[in-house]
Amino acid sequence: MHTKEVVYGALLTALALLIPLAFGGFLSVMIPPFSATLASHLPVMVAMLISPYVAVMVGLGSALGFLIKLGPVIAARAAVHAVFGGVGALAIRKGLPFGPALLLTLPIHAIGEALIVLPFGFSLGKAGLVVGVGTALHHLIDAMISLAVVASIGLVQRAAERRS
Repeated sequence: MHTKEVVYGALLTALALLIPLAFGGFLSVMIPPFSATLASHLPVMVAMLISPYVAVMVGLGSALGFLIKLGPVIAARAAVHAVFGGVGALAIRKGLPFGPALLLTLPIHAIGEALIVLPFGFSLGKAGLVVGVGTALHHLIDAMISLAVVASIGLVQRAAERRS
């Protein structure tokens, strides 16, 4: 990783920690075992534009923030952020535009989080319907926020220029 990527990764990881710690109750919807904190996926989604390593690092930082604030079940679900972030970053690196990469990662994210809650004693129906569908909707909302933020700072254009 280049120094710039480490710095961007550190800043996005700090944001990934701050969102659940500062806004975990304020901007959250809770329907156990599902919870959604508005914009909590934004750091990992933006990190996908930097590199796979940064996306995974930011996803793990997100999991740590949710572990501290909301406990192990939510933290295990948040660990899926490292997986979908890494996959999305690899897809972007291979030339997939940001928007389609966000859509590509939606089923990985939603199914991953639904499967994560099964060992914690939640039924398949509750995991699939509440967590899976809830995560998919949350992913779409945060993807729209991420697209707006990235467009406003011109990050997609800079990422494309770096690939060229």
